[in-house]
Amino acid sequence: MSEVYIHPTAEVDDSAVIGNGTKIWNQAQVRNDAVIGENCIISKNVYIDEHVKIGNRVKVQNNVNVYHGVTVEDDVFLGPSMTFTNDMYPRAFSTDWKITDTIVKKGASIGANATIRCGVIIGEYATIGSGSVVTKDVKPNALMAGNPAKQIGWVCNCGYKLDENGKCPECGKEYNLKEW
Repeated sequence: MSEVYIHPTAEVDDSAVIGNGTKIWNQAQVRNDAVIGENCIISKNVYIDEHVKIGNRVKVQNNVNVYHGVTVEDDVFLGPSMTFTNDMYPRAFSTDWKITDTIVKKGASIGANATIRCGVIIGEYATIGSGSVVTKDVKPNALMAGNPAKQIGWVCNCGYKLDENGKCPECGKEYNLKEW
């Protein structure tokens, strides 16, 4: 793939940078100065705010909101209707917004309807369960669930939950859990 596909109903600002092979589907909005990497999928009704940075091979499912201050690294999955926040003290009447940055590291997956509070770092290959509310930093390869989200285990880089000895039941890779 070497071309960008933008659905006719999508709204992509002229100043946005879109990488080769990326597809932006119906009713998506990509605002000014957003940067989206190569071979990404931006699904239906996705909102990508100004100055957002999205890496390569990122899959953004339907109805996701990615607000100013969010950086998404390579190979991240953002599940349907999950959302980010970007202001710790929002008020409708305030004109003095204070953007608080959020980072989603390489290979992380965020489940459907999860909410990510601004100011957190989600570690490499971490998995956030559907409906979870993340309020604190997440360790690499951590499996998080609940409201507020708590760590309930560890996951392999391939996505499967590790057994109690740190072995992946799918690919067989072994991790030293004592190092984490």
